[in-house]
Amino acid sequence: MELGLKGKVAAVTGGTDGIGRATALKLAQEGARVAICARRQEPLDKTAAEIRKAGVEALAVAADMSKAGDVERFMKAVIERFGRIDILVNNAGTSARGKFLEVDDKTWGADIELKVFGAIRCTRLAVPHMKMHGGGRIVNITISSAKQPGAESYPTSVSRAAGLALTKALSKEYAPDNILVNTVCIGKIKSGQHERRYTRDGRSAEEYYRQTAKDIPLGRVGEAEEVANVIAFLVSDAASYVTGTSVNLDGGISGTL
Repeated sequence: MELGLKGKVAAVTGGTDGIGRATALKLAQEGARVAICARRQEPLDKTAAEIRKAGVEALAVAADMSKAGDVERFMKAVIERFGRIDILVNNAGTSARGKFLEVDDKTWGADIELKVFGAIRCTRLAVPHMKMHGGGRIVNITISSAKQPGAESYPTSVSRAAGLALTKALSKEYAPDNILVNTVCIGKIKSGQHERRYTRDGRSAEEYYRQTAKDIPLGRVGEAEEVANVIAFLVSDAASYVTGTSVNLDGGISGTL
């Protein structure tokens, strides 16, 4: 299927690992020019080189999406290099979680700055350019448990629930400008973040994935490329009548639609 992404400009935050990296590579394979950001330059350069192998331009900017100045610098660099922005994927984030009484203000603040304000600030800077060029696509990465939070899921379930509300409100406000806004609500997806965490805890990622898969109806943990495929659809011409919706991408584990 031709997705109509050739020549488009896509900005992907958290673009060097897991879903962000897979999305950047998928959009590049579909012909989009791709800008990525993350905090460390070395993995950025590596991912940018992979993007260029698809025959498209790549821009890699070291930036922390929890810092307003870094967000502005990244988005300014995208416009200076490409002159426009057609696609924004707000992916940067972590899966911090703990017991309510053990999560302090610093942890709450850091999580909200990264996941909520990071998406707000990127979107605020992208929308004027999308309007100028006749429209655009925004995908916010959230989690299925934002709709159905469990115990000890703070602060992630709360900040991701804010992402759901942001998605719906933006979709209604900017539909007249042909700016379509959707969210992908992920479940358990393989990522370096999980693998590094469980290695530190003395467990193997394979063991964690194997144990986690027992609770998933499809019987396995998802691949980042599977998420990237859905994102590519949502930002494509094929999804031209889809806005304000959420897609659960969790192997069927969620109890909500």
